[in-house]
Amino acid sequence: MPAFARIAIVENRASSSAFGRAGEAEAATFLELEGWKILERNFRAGQGEVDIVAARGDTLVFVEVKRWTRYGPADLLDSIDRTKTRRIIETSKLFLAKYRQYRGKHIRYDVLFLPSDGEPQRYEGAFDETV
Repeated sequence: MPAFARIAIVENRASSSAFGRAGEAEAATFLELEGWKILERNFRAGQGEVDIVAARGDTLVFVEVKRWTRYGPADLLDSIDRTKTRRIIETSKLFLAKYRQYRGKHIRYDVLFLPSDGEPQRYEGAFDETV
């Protein structure tokens, strides 16, 4: 592979990563404006990651953030498959094991879609442990 092709791949990954981080920052701000307290961003444990962990009242929410320029909400189903949801759920259990003070909270798994043209769309309770 020519050197310029390798550079382009690295740059695309870096710009994609920065694009994703900017989307997660936007999502965190959106949630904070709704009264959610952001507890963690990019919580990593085991084989998984949760984009945002937030609390409000007696609810603890684990949020998967999707920010796309080319795809729409219909594509969410393809991007958040059974493997992805299992990984998020397992990671949330590791979060609860680490931060025992949140164990009594109502747990919910949301997906927050940030379209390139429009308002954020939240899918509350997008999945649960039965998947």
